[in-house]
Amino acid sequence: MSTRRHCWILAVIAVALAGCTDTLRPPAEEPFPAVPAHMPAVPFPADNPITRSKAELGRHLFYEMRLSSDNTVACGTCHRQENAFTDSPNQVSVGVDGARGQRNAPPLLNVAYQNVFFWDGRAGTLEEQAMAAFMNPAEMNADTVKAAELMRSGDYRRMWKDAWGDTVITMRRLIQAITTFERTIVGADSPYDRYIRGDRNALNAQEQEGMRLFFSERTQCGACHGGVNFTDNQYHNVGLFHHYFDVGRYNVTRKPADEGRFKTPTLRNIELTPPYMATGDSEQGDLRTLEQVMDHYDRGGTNFVNKDKRVRKLSLTDAEKAAMVAFMKALTDRSLLTDPRFAKP
Repeated sequence: MSTRRHCWILAVIAVALAGCTDTLRPPAEEPFPAVPAHMPAVPFPADNPITRSKAELGRHLFYEMRLSSDNTVACGTCHRQENAFTDSPNQVSVGVDGARGQRNAPPLLNVAYQNVFFWDGRAGTLEEQAMAAFMNPAEMNADTVKAAELMRSGDYRRMWKDAWGDTVITMRRLIQAITTFERTIVGADSPYDRYIRGDRNALNAQEQEGMRLFFSERTQCGACHGGVNFTDNQYHNVGLFHHYFDVGRYNVTRKPADEGRFKTPTLRNIELTPPYMATGDSEQGDLRTLEQVMDHYDRGGTNFVNKDKRVRKLSLTDAEKAAMVAFMKALTDRSLLTDPRFAKP
């Protein structure tokens, strides 16, 4: 074979192989967890990156009652999937040995996008929040020695090694696995989400009118309940009482200006998570329906000295209040309630 013919054959083979590159290249791995295009990527701490194996371990731990001192309470006890990861309709949750909490359990939906935790913001990371609940005598009252023994047994030993690459048991790792799972609980497929993605039939006329009012200068609801998660992650006094037995953020800062201030909750799935506010009530009575919440804001709340100036008498008509309630209900993503990715193993 001549040198020229040999080179020509090699050139043909090279071109053919180059043409096969796309078919030989493995497909790009989908982001985990996957989120709709209009939502930001799920943030996570540098020392606790999200992996599938860690999230799966965390899912099992989230529902594991044997982590509590009396084997009756897990994270999933007070954050139930069928109740949008809250303890609705309970005003407060019940921990080990029948101990009662002081505030209702906040929802875990889109918790990855939050930067402060608990109603008073006393935890600066999700890991701090989870550890506090884990060790709280009124919640899980966990025995760390017992927890470590559980991680060394049965399927947990295998899942632990899959998640961490070894069998070194620490409470820090256990908590990190739970929070990894919690960060995957992302919900953004409500009628509102479909509307902003381009489906103009996703919201009816009443819901669209409610949306207009919600984000208007007149009501200023969107000033605190803004962004993709409908919260500013800040603290506000919304005029619930003239005297606060639970002083909220003041318990953390000891600043008089923080008395009666609580963290702004997300409004996603708000239809499914009564009662409302930190304690589920106000000076005017219970806040167990969105209609009652709208009446509270329409009246303008009490005249407490720390009340946010944006909370004032609105003089909305019944039709306007009904439209705003309809819009808030359009923030409901019911797929979350039965999604097997978040279900009890």
